[in-house]
Amino acid sequence: MRFGFNPNKDQLQQEAAYSHQLLIPVYIPNHEGYFKDSLEILKCCLTSLEKTVHPRTFITVVNNGSSETVRDYLDQQLAAGSIHELIHSTNIGKINAILKGLAGHDFELVTIADADVLFCSGWQEATYEIFKAFPKVGAVAPLSFPTFLKYYTAPVWADHWSSSALKFQEVQDPESLKAFAHSIGNEEFYKPAHLEKQLVLTRNGVAAGVGSGHFVNTYRGSLFDPLVGKHSPYQLGGDSETRFVDQPAMDADAYRLSTLKGYAFHMGNTLEPWMHEKLEGLEKSTIETVDIPWNKLRAKPLRNWWVKFIFKLLTRGPIWNRLLRSKGLSANQLRNY
Repeated sequence: MRFGFNPNKDQLQQEAAYSHQLLIPVYIPNHEGYFKDSLEILKCCLTSLEKTVHPRTFITVVNNGSSETVRDYLDQQLAAGSIHELIHSTNIGKINAILKGLAGHDFELVTIADADVLFCSGWQEATYEIFKAFPKVGAVAPLSFPTFLKYYTAPVWADHWSSSALKFQEVQDPESLKAFAHSIGNEEFYKPAHLEKQLVLTRNGVAAGVGSGHFVNTYRGSLFDPLVGKHSPYQLGGDSETRFVDQPAMDADAYRLSTLKGYAFHMGNTLEPWMHEKLEGLEKSTIETVDIPWNKLRAKPLRNWWVKFIFKLLTRGPIWNRLLRSKGLSANQLRNY
């Protein structure tokens, strides 16, 4: 039986104290073999966040079926206020864990990161600069991906294929690219040409790399509105990350860009001394307000059809090669890009 009237009924939510959600799915089922160092890697990740983010950052962790040891550690982080939301679940798959973390929120910006990312000082400032400069940006990575110049970047090409604002420039931070290659166990991941030149889009004096990966990205939160309530059949891989994380920006005719300097490291699954060394020098963000224009991005089927058509024409063999040469690649770089 109910007595009285719930005082919260029909009351509007108070103005949010947070404007930027940072969402991390965590899957560490045991502490052997592949996962031997994963808990320590996770600790580095969360420590780097605590040391670098501004006060209006809301940190959500989704425990996707991890061990009791990991569960206890995350409970301690929540109790200490190091994270703001903790969701425990059985292993429902990486993308479904992300969707669970997005549900019930309406943040202007959402950063989705793997649990093995080490964030560097200034990563939010550098990311916000790109969001402010490019009204059509939908996703920004805090490190460059020169090889991803064709990966869901059709809107950039459709808008700027003939513009001098889009051209190849010298790579500003080749060491961050080499560090990423090392982290995935493939020192030859980037060819020499990738360490020399990358495709850059410039607007109002702000330059950004074309393309981004998906192990860490900051997105317009509205991109995920149609996806909440959906479900991926994959635990990991398949078309899940493509469909739910990479494709939404392109469907909304939005750009996928990246910072030219590296503001995050991919640690992988092996703890190395440099990780703790990096943590020592991190500094808190000084951002007090987030004044990025609120752009609600929505899928644009007709525009998307036209963009894909233009992109398909541009990327045909001979046309694509001439286009890349016109944007600043030498003949030798083109052969090895």
